[in-house]
Amino acid sequence: MKRSLLILILLFAMGRSLAQVNNPPFFNDIQAFKSLDSAAFPAKGQILFIGSSSFTKWKDVQEYFPGYSILNRAFGGSTLLDQIYYREDLINPYAPSEIVIYCGENDFASSDTVSVAMVVNRFKSLFGYIRKRYKKIPVVYVSMKPSPERLHLLDKYTTANTEIMQYLSAHRHTDFVNVYNSMLGNNGLPEPSIFLPDSLHMNAKGYAIWQKILKPYLVKK
Repeated sequence: MKRSLLILILLFAMGRSLAQVNNPPFFNDIQAFKSLDSAAFPAKGQILFIGSSSFTKWKDVQEYFPGYSILNRAFGGSTLLDQIYYREDLINPYAPSEIVIYCGENDFASSDTVSVAMVVNRFKSLFGYIRKRYKKIPVVYVSMKPSPERLHLLDKYTTANTEIMQYLSAHRHTDFVNVYNSMLGNNGLPEPSIFLPDSLHMNAKGYAIWQKILKPYLVKK
């Protein structure tokens, strides 16, 4: 092989590697959504779920809510900052009838330096963007849940949940859905039987709790 051709091949390979390294977090998740959209673009007027893994892993969410049309665009491990970063991809294209958000847990888990005020302000920024884009559609925030794996963060979760609830109460066409209390056992700690072995994500029993609490807040077309 000629030396010049070999150099070109190496440079091309290096360029691809650098491009992969330089992609922002969750780039591949967003590209996967775009691929789905290009194959069959979602119908307008669906209920848009965005957020982190508790929604991502709810693969059969549509079966929990027959008669409702749900578009799930959550991606696991994401924070509110990630939702804000990808807002043009997650929120703009779909013309939803309602937006349901589950996010915030991972913000606190990402660093001990992340405060309640920081997370609440991140939520306010995301909500502000949504409201600027969609002025009247319902926006629903599902409270951060208690999980056995993150007992050390529960105080932050409850305080942030309260502040987000208070913030939303001052805005029209919004709801705060409290799933936290219903996920506690008689001892006041997260009920282990509703979680997967990782003690972080929910099993079907956990999602059944969510279904019962969340359903009254969903908009049926």
